Amino acid sequence: MGSPSYYSPPEIDRFMHHSNALSYVNKHKQVLYILIIFLLIYFCIEINHGIQEPGNNPDKLTPARPEGIVTRIGIGCGNNRNSFELGSHVARTALQSGGMERADLLIAFCSGTGDLEQYYAGLRSVVGDSTPIIGGSSMGVICPGFFSYNGYPAAAAALQSDSIRFAISSAGGVDIDEAAAMTRMLDNLGLSIDDKALLMFYDSVRSAPGAASPPVLNSSTPMLDRFEKTLAGRVPVFGAGLLGDLGFNTTGQFCGLQVDTQHVVGCMLSGDFTAYHTIMHGCIPLDGVYHTITRLAGDIIYELDGRPVVQMIDDLFGGPEWQDERPVINNLTIGINHGDRFALPDEQNYVNRLITGVVQNGLGIGLFEKDLEVGQEIQFMVRDNRMMIKSIHENIPEIINRIAADGRKALFALYISCGGRTAEIALTEGEEGLEVQKVLNEAGVPFLGFYTGVEIAPMLGRSRGLDWTGVLLILTEDI
Repeated sequence: MGSPSYYSPPEIDRFMHHSNALSYVNKHKQVLYILIIFLLIYFCIEINHGIQEPGNNPDKLTPARPEGIVTRIGIGCGNNRNSFELGSHVARTALQSGGMERADLLIAFCSGTGDLEQYYAGLRSVVGDSTPIIGGSSMGVICPGFFSYNGYPAAAAALQSDSIRFAISSAGGVDIDEAAAMTRMLDNLGLSIDDKALLMFYDSVRSAPGAASPPVLNSSTPMLDRFEKTLAGRVPVFGAGLLGDLGFNTTGQFCGLQVDTQHVVGCMLSGDFTAYHTIMHGCIPLDGVYHTITRLAGDIIYELDGRPVVQMIDDLFGGPEWQDERPVINNLTIGINHGDRFALPDEQNYVNRLITGVVQNGLGIGLFEKDLEVGQEIQFMVRDNRMMIKSIHENIPEIINRIAADGRKALFALYISCGGRTAEIALTEGEEGLEVQKVLNEAGVPFLGFYTGVEIAPMLGRSRGLDWTGVLLILTEDI
C-alpha cells in the first residue's frame, strides 16, 4: 500500500518524527514508571518526617517546622569605667558572637557603680534606635567566659529569632502603688492566648537607707497578685527586683526604648519555644521550731509568739550586735514552709524572706516582701553554703537532661541570682556563680546571668518573689 494521498511530504516527516517519539516512550516506559513510583515514595517519607514529633509516636503530630526558622543568641560582657565605651563594646561583642547584624531584643545589665544612661547610649550606638532594650542595674554579671561583681561589670544578650516574638511594655509609679503600676503595664502589653512566659523587672529600692535606718523597698507581691488575678496562672513569670549595689542605692531600668526609674517592665514571649526552669536554694531551718506571727504591719514584723521579735533575735545571736549589719542581716532569714510541717525539710517547699534590718526604733524587723500575715507560722532559717553548691550541681544537670529527653535543644538561659549568694556576702570560699558558669558551659548552653535583689519564678503553684535563691530559665526549641 502507498502513502495516503492527502499527506504532504512535510506532514509525513512530522508523522514519522512523532511515531519515533512514541516508540521511544513505549520502549522505556517501565523505567519511567519505576522513577515515578520512587519519587512518590520519597515525597511521602519526607512529609511524614516533617510532621511527626520525636519519639516516633504516630498519634501525636505537629505541623512541619518551616524551613529557614533561625534563633541566634549572642553574649557580650566587659568591665570599664567609661560607661559609653562599655555599652558599645558589650553590644558589639554580643552581635558578633551571635553572628547577627541586628537584634530583636537586647537584655542588658550593668553595675550600679557605672553610669546607666551612658551605658544605654553606648548600647544604642551599636544596635540602633529600634531594638528594644530591657534590664538595667545589677550587682554583678555572669557569662560563659566572664564573672564579676567588682569594678564596673556589664553584660548583654542579643536575641534574634524568626520563631520567638517579644512584646514590651512598661509603667511608672511602682514606688506609689505597685499593683496599679502592674495593671497599667499589663493593659499596654496586649495579652494573647499565645503568650507563653513573661520576663518582668522592677526597681527594688524605693528609697535608699539612712545612717541608722534600712532601705525602703518596693514589693513584688502586689504586682504578682495582680498578674495572677489577670491571667489566672496561665503564664509563668520570671524576673527580678533590680538592685545595683550593696548600698541599696536607687536603681534604673531599660524600659524598651528609654531609661527610667521606679518602673515595672514586662517582656511577653510567645511563639515556637518551650520554657523550662529550676530554682536553687541554700537555706535550712535553724532549729525546726515554728513561730507564729502575732503582730505585723506590711513588711515589718513586730512580734512572734507574743514576744518582741528583736529581743528574740538578740537571744539567738547572744546580743544586739547583729542589728548593726548592713545592708541585710547576714546569716538569718524568715522561712515559710509550704510543705508538710512534720516531714524532713525540703528546700523546694520553702520561701525565704531576707531581713533588711531593725526598724521603728528597734521595735521590728523589715523584710524584702510584704506577703506575710498575722497568724502565719514561720521558722528562722540560716544559710547552708554546701547545700547552695550541691543544689546547683544537682538541679541544673537534671533540667538539661530533661530537655534532651523531651526531644528539645536549649537555645538560651537566663540566670537570676540573689546578691546575697556572692562569696563576699555569703562568706564562702568559692563563688556559686562560677559553679553555674561551669555547669552551663559544659552543657554548651549560651547564657546571661546577673545578681539582683529579688528573684521571680513559678513555685508551688504560682509565680512568686523569692529571696536567697538562684533561678535558671532556659528557652528551648524542638529538635
